[in-house]
Amino acid sequence: MKDIAGKVGVSTALVSYVLNGLEKEKRVSPAVVEKIRAAARELNYKPNQIARSLRSGSTNTLGLIVADIANPFFGQLARVIEDEASRFQYVVILGSSDEDCAKSASLIDTLLDRQVDGFILVPSEGCAEQVELLVSRNIPVVLTDRYLPGIPAHAVVLDNYGATREAVSHLVGNGYRRIALVAYASSLVHMQERIRGYCEAMDAAGMGANKLVETVSYDSAKADTEKLVAALVKEQKTEAVIFATNALTLFGLYAVKKHNFRVPEELAVIGFDGNEAFDFFTPPLTYLRQPVEAIGRESVRILLEQIRGELHQTVHLELKHQLVERGSSGKSPGVD
Repeated sequence: MKDIAGKVGVSTALVSYVLNGLEKEKRVSPAVVEKIRAAARELNYKPNQIARSLRSGSTNTLGLIVADIANPFFGQLARVIEDEASRFQYVVILGSSDEDCAKSASLIDTLLDRQVDGFILVPSEGCAEQVELLVSRNIPVVLTDRYLPGIPAHAVVLDNYGATREAVSHLVGNGYRRIALVAYASSLVHMQERIRGYCEAMDAAGMGANKLVETVSYDSAKADTEKLVAALVKEQKTEAVIFATNALTLFGLYAVKKHNFRVPEELAVIGFDGNEAFDFFTPPLTYLRQPVEAIGRESVRILLEQIRGELHQTVHLELKHQLVERGSSGKSPGVD
């Protein structure tokens, strides 16, 4: 700023007013404003963000930790959050926990060192203490996609129970009776709610005896899902399967293709989340669409309201899914 002031022939205070957008408030003439800005461009001036942060108490950065950035759902969610945050002049620093608590803790510590103004977190299993610590320190945080019962953290999630319940009802309405659910072996509430929705829908349809929930571990999900799908069709005579996540859906489709199962004649399929790959599957896949854009936008809104001190009670926002009906869950061969 001294260089700019010397070049234009004004005080450093006047340069500071202009570069910080205070020229009208300080009544700097338009001619001087243009000279200062031209000099700043010529000298390639860049503001000292650390100094600005110390002065304002804000870095205008948000920390985002998702479960797995390779998962298309989380990639899309991250993009929505990044775009929405930029509308309010915030930059997002992104990390992926890979469902690992140690990695999640390391990412949180790193982001705290970077003095982010707040966090949007997709919490991993067993990581509740990390969220409790942030809440206890009054650090703004929003849980997205999942929430942690008993922890007073703001959350934006899907109506997971209603989603799988509707998927079962759709299949029952199309004549299927032996319906299975493939889910992750996880105690996280969003997965348990998807399982509960499936089980209660099966009971309500009078098919409680046919309930079949198969779980796979996160670390070996692809191989486990392939084996499961083959066994469901060949050994357990399953007529339809619901996959409880985007990744499990893709793994399931690989298995269907590998074993040349005819869909829906041999196995009807309902997936979770939208994915471009679903459009290339034959027939096109029926799936439960999460409102990713709304989840991302609402997460940013709630976090910024926290940062500004505008929230005085815990917000738990539960958004609705949409069942996108396509060929993979069509009428059962036994139904006219």
